[in-house]
Amino acid sequence: MSNLSTADLDAFRAEARSWLAENFPPSLKGRNDAGSEAPVVWEGDAALWKQRVADRGWGVPTWPVAYGGGGLSFKQSQVLREEMSAIGAWNPIGGMGVMMFGPTLLEYGTEAQKLQHIPPIARGELRWCQGYSEPGAGSDLASLQTRAEDKGDHFLVNGQKIWTSGAHWSDWCFCLVRTDATKKHEGISFVLIDMRTPGVETRPIKLISGVSPFCETFFTDVQVPKENLVGPVNGGWTVGKRLLQHERNGLSGGSGGPSRVDPAKLVEVAKAYFGLDADGRLADADFRTRLIHNNVDAHAYALTLRRIADEGKTANGPSTTTSILKNVSAKLVTESAEMMVEAMGQGGVGWEGDAFSEAELAAGRNYLGVKAHAIAGGSTEVQNNIISKRILGLPDSNRHTY
Repeated sequence: MSNLSTADLDAFRAEARSWLAENFPPSLKGRNDAGSEAPVVWEGDAALWKQRVADRGWGVPTWPVAYGGGGLSFKQSQVLREEMSAIGAWNPIGGMGVMMFGPTLLEYGTEAQKLQHIPPIARGELRWCQGYSEPGAGSDLASLQTRAEDKGDHFLVNGQKIWTSGAHWSDWCFCLVRTDATKKHEGISFVLIDMRTPGVETRPIKLISGVSPFCETFFTDVQVPKENLVGPVNGGWTVGKRLLQHERNGLSGGSGGPSRVDPAKLVEVAKAYFGLDADGRLADADFRTRLIHNNVDAHAYALTLRRIADEGKTANGPSTTTSILKNVSAKLVTESAEMMVEAMGQGGVGWEGDAFSEAELAAGRNYLGVKAHAIAGGSTEVQNNIISKRILGLPDSNRHTY
């Protein structure tokens, strides 16, 4: 289905448009319940919409039908997104299971693991979290120390993870653990941990933005069945790196998801707060110039994502170029959030109270929250190292010869 003709795509577009017209509740137009960081209570039209999308497999349109996916080609999934966007519809099925873990398991998991875990992800029935970073293993992730001892029919896991997004809401955790203390990268394994297992404890971390999406996660004598090992023992670094590529692809919008940069919204806010001069231009000349640059950069980035999609480069999975996209995306998102607060002036720095509008309070919290974009999924500095070594072929600066 990867070499569909224009006529085939036009036929699918008509099919998707008809199905959406029949199945998308108009009451949900423009309202993306799946965009919430906290668990969503699915009820009414939202629950109906989620059920219909899951039944069709279009929550994960390119995944195999055998595991609950839609079985569409990458081009067809693009068409589906375009038709959804045209009527204000949105995909109700997402999260780390869709963006990161699912694609990785489809590539590295056993058939039994796929049959157990992929269908619930495709239906949006379970939440997954990521057990990677530790207090002493952030950018140098391979120095992680959470241990998994071989106890015959299971591993016994002890250790601590940090910045575990949504751990206190999650059903399962995909986790990197150390199974060989004598080796660094080659001593790491990739395991799946049921968060209801005795010995698992989560402690939410309150951020400066006022929310608590991250947790400290503790494992104390947690028993993990051997069948929950993905890939070979001590082969988890390869699996873990591949998952990070999927994460960066999702964070940058390279997987086809909507960009987190909305130039039009920033323009409208700037007009509302600065006003227009006699010539109909934004009254603040300096901000106007920077706003133009922001819009050009955002548009160029959107075109780059579109070009990648049109060339089908993401059809076979993300590559090391996701490091470039991730860095550019983080820069744009951060810059846009900063300019939004600047445009609102005093209103943009409000924390609570009737003196501030809902949009102003949201902008201030967003401004504080986006600071993490340069860190999440691998810091900007780590991405620069990947770009220099894996893409540009530059020598490793850590290997000195004297």
